[in-house]
Amino acid sequence: MATGRKLFADTSYDALSMDDIAKHAGVAKGLIYYYFKSKRGYYLAIVEESVAELVARAGGETDLPNAERVRRTVDGYLHYAEHHRAAYRTIVTGGVGSDAEVLAIRDAVREELVATIAEGAYGHRSLPPIARLALVGWLSAVEGITLEWIGGLGDDGGDGDGGGSAVGGSAVGGRPDGAELGGRPDRAELGALLVRQLRATLTVIEEFVPECPAPPATEGPFGQRGDLAPVTGSS
Repeated sequence: MATGRKLFADTSYDALSMDDIAKHAGVAKGLIYYYFKSKRGYYLAIVEESVAELVARAGGETDLPNAERVRRTVDGYLHYAEHHRAAYRTIVTGGVGSDAEVLAIRDAVREELVATIAEGAYGHRSLPPIARLALVGWLSAVEGITLEWIGGLGDDGGDGDGGGSAVGGSAVGGRPDGAELGGRPDRAELGALLVRQLRATLTVIEEFVPECPAPPATEGPFGQRGDLAPVTGSS
């Protein structure tokens, strides 16, 4: 499956044959047909598996306080993109040569992630329309920022246990240890940026929808120091 992720992230669906896939995977073509019936079945299985991993990573640890859960969601999202770059590109872009069914899966994962953020921020998944639109706008920005970020992490595709530095160290002088001064941010610094942008979005939502109050700025990770503190256990 990891081979398929990389192939479909970098090559159009029509340009890849089952012979190509089998050759790169080092298996007989008939074995792929046996399990997935067709190239399309294989492709959709890859996308669905990638989506499930992303949602599980971003939506874990539901027993945490609301503000910490939001921060963990953002870090889990970035962790997945950092370590599974080819799969992330396929999910967000719909693959090279957009596929309607894949785009529908992508839209479904966006809705799940918005609901996860809402549950972390407000304690419930349902949102008034304008609040939902605001969070969809934030998530769209996150996708673009994350695609740009993983594009500069290296050339190995990141689909495995490697793929970039882990969050580590502590906030020093307003920056986490390991952040690249004047260069590409590490996951901790980028996560801090996205959480602060989310905090601003939640504040604006509260102005339009008072029944959706933003978590207090002093509540744990929504404070400035907490935004930059490393998330433990997510290397």
